[in-house]
Amino acid sequence: MDGKQAKILVTGGTGFIGRRLVAALLGAGIPVRCLTRRADAAIPAGAEAVIGDLLDISTLDRAFSGIETAYYLVHAMSGGRTGFEKRDRQAAENFVFFAEKHAVTRVIYLGGLGEEGDQLSEHLASRLEVAKILQGGAFQTTYLRAAVIIGAGGASFEMIRSLVEWLPVMITPRWVSTRCQPIAVGDVIGYLVGCLREPGTAGKSYDIGGPEMLSYREMMERFARISKKFVKIFPVPFLTPRLSSYWVGLITPVKPSISMPLIEGLGNEVICHDNEIRKILPISLTTYDEAVKIALAEAAPPSPPQPSP
Repeated sequence: MDGKQAKILVTGGTGFIGRRLVAALLGAGIPVRCLTRRADAAIPAGAEAVIGDLLDISTLDRAFSGIETAYYLVHAMSGGRTGFEKRDRQAAENFVFFAEKHAVTRVIYLGGLGEEGDQLSEHLASRLEVAKILQGGAFQTTYLRAAVIIGAGGASFEMIRSLVEWLPVMITPRWVSTRCQPIAVGDVIGYLVGCLREPGTAGKSYDIGGPEMLSYREMMERFARISKKFVKIFPVPFLTPRLSSYWVGLITPVKPSISMPLIEGLGNEVICHDNEIRKILPISLTTYDEAVKIALAEAAPPSPPQPSP
């Protein structure tokens, strides 16, 4: 990238992925504008903050003004379980309208792995719908599809950590045998920044994953070994993901509006079906064990489960 670099818009810039991405972009000397809903949001020094909400069209003109490339990292699950698919759809449609209005040329979207023909959970189906909305815009969309992202503060990491910490013996549904391809959050950031630097990724879709395919049971058992905890897992046929999501919601600190859709999606195998991005961005991938060690070193102590009111 030569010459003066136009500002990059990061929507969801204060979230689990967004705050790390903003720091990485700033560290690379790339100017960043963050769209945030709160005036008191913690924005890294050097980034421009614009107050706005993708669900409120009266707040968006300033955010998109002068922007050529934008990252789409928002999802509506944190706003409550009811109607999150509708909110996801509306936010994506509003984003496309203002991106086209201000002649944005590139969008980079981080979504989830999951095939259209699968019996997708509501969460994964909504992520796929957002991708289609963005890909229909008058700009080139790079669509990165990730499975479980391992990093301190991430919903998947916090759920696994809490279960291992507070449930040494678990009776689980069959989803513990479902395969996934976990990826370290640092590697996700590497791909997000790398796609910005590689014009050839514009308009393309890529699966991104770590170097190992593991079942959720293997992930929890290895997490327990690394954190020096005892865990024993007993899968049973009658416990459905939906039913198990209720006790997961009681044990973990992750909001039920986020944890329940994620748990319900664990029946879907989420592994990479192509490795095309490795030919363009051959970053050194972090193993699952190393990703867990990094996350544990960064994380605050887990909160104990709270009794039901």
